[in-house]
Amino acid sequence: MQRLDSVLLAKPFRILAFTVVCLLLLLAGWAASLRWVEARARTVSEEAAVQTAHAQAGLLSSELQKYRLLPLVLTEYPDVAAILEDDQPDSALRLNPKLETLAQRTNAAVIYIIRLDGRTIAASNWRLPTSFVGRDYSYRPYVREALRNGAAELYALGAVSGRPGLFIAQRVTRNGRALGVIVVKVEFQDLETVWARRAGPTFVTDENGVIIITSRPEWRFHTSRLLAAPALARLRATRQYDDHSLSPLHFPMAERGTLSVADGWQPRYFPVAVPFDMKGAELHYLQPMEPALDAARTTARVTVVAGVAVIALILAFLLRVREKALLQTRVRAELEREVALRTAELTEANALLHKESREREQANQRLQSARDELAQANRLGYIGQITSSVAHEINQPVAAIRTFAENAREFLARSRPAQVLSNLDIIIDLTERIGSITAELRSFSRRGTRRVEPVPINDVVGGALLLIGDHLRASGITLKRVGHDLAVHVIADRCRLEQVLINLMQNAAEALEGSVEPCIILSTTAVDRTVIVEVADNGPGIPAALRDEIFQPFITGRADGLGLGLSIARDIAREFGGDVILAQSSADGTIFRLRLAQA
Repeated sequence: MQRLDSVLLAKPFRILAFTVVCLLLLLAGWAASLRWVEARARTVSEEAAVQTAHAQAGLLSSELQKYRLLPLVLTEYPDVAAILEDDQPDSALRLNPKLETLAQRTNAAVIYIIRLDGRTIAASNWRLPTSFVGRDYSYRPYVREALRNGAAELYALGAVSGRPGLFIAQRVTRNGRALGVIVVKVEFQDLETVWARRAGPTFVTDENGVIIITSRPEWRFHTSRLLAAPALARLRATRQYDDHSLSPLHFPMAERGTLSVADGWQPRYFPVAVPFDMKGAELHYLQPMEPALDAARTTARVTVVAGVAVIALILAFLLRVREKALLQTRVRAELEREVALRTAELTEANALLHKESREREQANQRLQSARDELAQANRLGYIGQITSSVAHEINQPVAAIRTFAENAREFLARSRPAQVLSNLDIIIDLTERIGSITAELRSFSRRGTRRVEPVPINDVVGGALLLIGDHLRASGITLKRVGHDLAVHVIADRCRLEQVLINLMQNAAEALEGSVEPCIILSTTAVDRTVIVEVADNGPGIPAALRDEIFQPFITGRADGLGLGLSIARDIAREFGGDVILAQSSADGTIFRLRLAQA
């Protein structure tokens, strides 16, 4: 130790040289850390921006899907066609309150019905001073396009309310003849409020680059790029955005492709744009880079401080050998402070992760709710198709009840009580049958809660046939049932399982239209703790081009089909731990196989 002290005292230039080298290394490390901070912040910001943009686009798409189903369902509503065909004021007075209630329950801004000449005859806002009833919308592009193509969508300013929104139009037809258009207007204030809680701005541009939905209201009806003169003239002619200037927003480019927005405290953003299922539209999200830069700078500072501490230790060892113990104590205290700081940062990051997890769970719940709404709409659609069949099933026992009641009165007049009691027993049985039919229909239409439990498969099949059987017979279809004596239970929700069976049988019935001797075979078997239900028809089969994607939403071989029935059926079956597959399809017919877990 004494020798080392003497060397340091005799050759102090070595300490000076060592100090200069250390300073140069520190400068080089600091320059490298600055480059690393920028690269790290870009990477983190890009990952966060892409994730957030896709999540927000998915949420917006799910909301749009819910509203797109609404006009499709309403076109099948008998009162809509009736008011368009007879155009009587009394019909409008009856329909206006129904549209008003439906708009309140679905959070639609307005629902209204337009004749072929463009004049509105019924609307959900009929009570308001800004009512659409009696107004002419023939000049609106979405009206003309819906009458021409069957459906149309347009984001525009309301001609009466002056409020922006998405107009979803659907043509109403009966027997191949167009009667008018039903329009649902959707506004996005609630969604924009949710977006505004995000750290960065979110906005949607249409096919022309016009900002239509945004968390920054002052950006609305500006453009993300300079509009070409023909596009600007077209928008002016249709008054899609009224008299707004449609001037471009200027986002000055900062270094390496980031954006600079003058909003006071977040000067730099990382931009991401993702498309979604709205014609030509893109969702844009600007991720603030300052949080990522702060985190990266903190990490760089910790690294540099650690390097300084090491060099300081070496210098202190060379210059203050005798004070080694004291120096180690000071370094230990410094390191503990840095560890405490890092621990606090990690705690805050963990809290943010928990918050994001909760938000993701809420998004999943909204997605599940949208799927439930779609399944409910599917059930209600089938109810409209089988109502006449159920009425026929009820009319038969009602007619028989009347006959037996009249006979009982005659037997009573003739003092023949035995025959009276016999007729009354028959009447009781017939009323129980009517009760079972109405109970089955009420259970099928009710939204209800999810109750997955053991249910007898024969009861479920019988309930489905009770609802759709007469519809099949009225269509001239022969129904054969195999395995009706199979007394097993399956794990399922009874109402939703009936919906799966009705979907499959309705799909088979539609495939048999035009067949010479239409026939459906419904078979039930149990194999290795699995119950298999097959629905087979002798129709023309599914086109080969559609077989691999027949379960995808909106894929259908029918010109007037939505392509949702099989998709909904498979989703429901998989929720029970089962599945629906296409077992066979050829020119001789098609077989769909439903697999369920035996209880």
